[in-house]
Amino acid sequence: MNRALTLGYEGAARLARGLAALAPTSDHKLVATFAARRGVMARFAAFPRTPARPLLWMHAPSVGEGLQARPVLERVRARRPEAQLAYTYFSPSARAFAQSLDVDFRDVLPFDVGADMRAALAALAPSALVFSKLDVWPTLAREASRRGTRLGLVSATLAASSSRRSGLAGSVLREAYARLDRVGAISIEDADRLIALGVPSSRVSVTGDTRYDQVWARAERVDRAGDLLAPLISDRPTLVAGSTWPADDAVLLPAWTRVAARLPAGRLVIAPHEPTAAHLAPIERWGVTSGLRVARLGAPAAVAADVVIVDRMGVLGDLYALADVAYVGGAFHAAGLHSVLEPAAFGAPVLFGPRYAGARDARLLLDADAAVSVTDGASLETALLRWLDDPSERSAAGHAARDVVHAGLGAADRSYALVSDLLG
Repeated sequence: MNRALTLGYEGAARLARGLAALAPTSDHKLVATFAARRGVMARFAAFPRTPARPLLWMHAPSVGEGLQARPVLERVRARRPEAQLAYTYFSPSARAFAQSLDVDFRDVLPFDVGADMRAALAALAPSALVFSKLDVWPTLAREASRRGTRLGLVSATLAASSSRRSGLAGSVLREAYARLDRVGAISIEDADRLIALGVPSSRVSVTGDTRYDQVWARAERVDRAGDLLAPLISDRPTLVAGSTWPADDAVLLPAWTRVAARLPAGRLVIAPHEPTAAHLAPIERWGVTSGLRVARLGAPAAVAADVVIVDRMGVLGDLYALADVAYVGGAFHAAGLHSVLEPAAFGAPVLFGPRYAGARDARLLLDADAAVSVTDGASLETALLRWLDDPSERSAAGHAARDVVHAGLGAADRSYALVSDLLG
């Protein structure tokens, strides 16, 4: 990175750090991003590091990348019990997920200011620093490399359309990617793009995507007799719609009204991506207006409801066990398609909107005839009726979906081997 870019980047990071000192506690995502970093350096400094033990520091920006990091952390904990584990994240929405991990230290990552990164590295003294999926912080990578900390990237991916590949972003990031000691890419195409971005080709291998192992393990250990699922297990044809946005609901809900008229036994379980009152209330009004029995998840009436509305986070991955068919949100919205692997691991064929170009998993499911991309309410209605009303066709598509996930297993062990090598 040239001096002007370095100064500009550092200046922006310092400005963000200054705003963190002023940000009030808030539920607003942007404000919360700054507020979460108040006192973070003191929390790093208070970590009781054991110098005789190696330490792995893994960083994942948000929950999705955290799910890719989790299988690696679990394997390090089980197979390298002498190692200490530290985990950081960027988005405050990942705080609850971080609390669920078996690690010795967890917190938000400080803003990428040189002095703060040096202090964080001094506090944790990591033997290896491993990033999950994509985000490699330039200042952190530089300071870690100067300390002799080995750097890695697992479940690494880089879309062909990514802005990181050129322009200002490419200039800022190229040096950081060149510092990486080991990179485990999801695919050959990802490996080639990462090499073009600056990773030395001798340091890149294709290890796959650890999410396949993560979703498979969750599907295998799901508790169908537990309090969450047991009351809802039914022979009713069930669509589980997960991570929906208002743009998805605008297509999905009218289509489901028409499907319900054709299949009165049909049931919709819908989990908005953001289960706020502003998102839940319109769904409830639609259901009542359509003459359907509506209930919130966990309410006694949910057992017999035609529409079950999920008003909490953290349970969608298990609720896909109820799905005969799944709809995954985001592809009618600028946020992009959410995870299609979770329902596929349960053997549910998957539906989603048209904006899936950057989603490798979606393309694999489409190629296997295990998914359909819909463009409007009419095509969604047709696809739903095709699968919900034809058990044999639905079963074939569901088996194909599960086969796609099964074919991706093993990435967690390969990524663990890479990380263990970095630890020494």
